[in-house]
Amino acid sequence: MDGIVVERPEQNHFELALEGGTAIAAYRRDGERIVLIHTEVPQQFAGQGVGSRLAKGVFDLIRASGRKVVIRCSFMAGWAARHPEYNDIIDG
Repeated sequence: MDGIVVERPEQNHFELALEGGTAIAAYRRDGERIVLIHTEVPQQFAGQGVGSRLAKGVFDLIRASGRKVVIRCSFMAGWAARHPEYNDIIDG
């Protein structure tokens, strides 16, 4: 599985293209904040760390862009709780 996380602002999501599917993290904009609302990983990739790869890529892209993130997705909230190194970009 290769691929990198990219933002698709026209579709309001981040995505990680995989051979056989695409994992996405949907968001809505709130000014300069990104509100993460839903994460989807294709069933065939469940339990293989794809969600964590997606989350790390999402948080890295948000940090690099200078924006803040608001987490309204239970998967992303759980991931962020295990990665306090991203606390500086979490807002609300």
